[in-house]
Amino acid sequence: MATMPPHRHDLKTSARPGGLRRGVHRLLVLVAAAAVGAGLLAAPAHADPTVDEIEAQIDKKWEQLEPTIEQYNKVRAQLKVNRQKSASLQKKIEPLALQSELALNRVGDLASRYYISGPSHDIGSLLVSVKPDTLTEQLTVLDRLAAQERKEVEGVLAVRAKYDGEKQKLDALITTQTTQQNELAAKKKQIDAEIKQLEASMPKTTVKTAGCPTINGVTSSAAQKAIKTACQQVGDPYVWGATGPNSFDCSGLTQYAYKSAGISLTHHTGDQWNEGKAVARADARPGDLVFFFSGLTHVGLYLGNNQMVHAPRAGKPVQVSSINTMPVAGFRRPG
Repeated sequence: MATMPPHRHDLKTSARPGGLRRGVHRLLVLVAAAAVGAGLLAAPAHADPTVDEIEAQIDKKWEQLEPTIEQYNKVRAQLKVNRQKSASLQKKIEPLALQSELALNRVGDLASRYYISGPSHDIGSLLVSVKPDTLTEQLTVLDRLAAQERKEVEGVLAVRAKYDGEKQKLDALITTQTTQQNELAAKKKQIDAEIKQLEASMPKTTVKTAGCPTINGVTSSAAQKAIKTACQQVGDPYVWGATGPNSFDCSGLTQYAYKSAGISLTHHTGDQWNEGKAVARADARPGDLVFFFSGLTHVGLYLGNNQMVHAPRAGKPVQVSSINTMPVAGFRRPG
């Protein structure tokens, strides 16, 4: 039995280009799958906005909100004035309405009486006995009396109509302004909600409190609470020996701030120095206590970036200041 030469067998195998392509394709698929599994071909992760980017978005929202607030204030002020004018006109209309009603009643009573019982006896005798020319004169007098009644009523009704017209215009304006006020209030509410949503998207390590700069990288929940509490006191007066809630001295402020975070400090700078853990200036973090002078006679709550919130002295309220205005003795970390 004849056998195929080896070189002919190899030639036959290598002449299958379709099979070779399929093999290469399978290999590439396996390599790609392995790469995805290893994270080599994963899509780039979406980066969260930075604090500065969120702050910029909040600033833009405020640019929209402030004109809305001012327009709301303008409409509300105009609405208050117009409501007062409408109430004043209403007070003038009420007696005129009563006066016209009484005059109309008098005319109505006279007409009703003549209709039911006829003219009085005196008027009847006059009409029978007088000469024709005298009768004409008397009828003229009676017409004039009726005309005087009509004139009185017409005068009252004219004044009342004038006030009614003015009040209708004011009421229409009030309706329009009330609608504007409600629309502006709804718009303000929407923008407020968007600002709160942006503020809520701040990193959990960011502390944003009125009275203090935005502080980033505060990892300790106790420090976050102490910073927020101390910053909320900005503007409160310095009072010697005070520990809050409406006035403070320096160690009274730091004691009050950390008390809100569940950490007890003594109302004395020297004791607070010993109650905290020593921290090098290079390692100081927001929320640490910063002490001044060799005798440890002053203390503040460090905010980072060489700033602190503290109760300076009598005549100066709680405020944010640079720590470089006094000789720094050191830092301590409560808790």
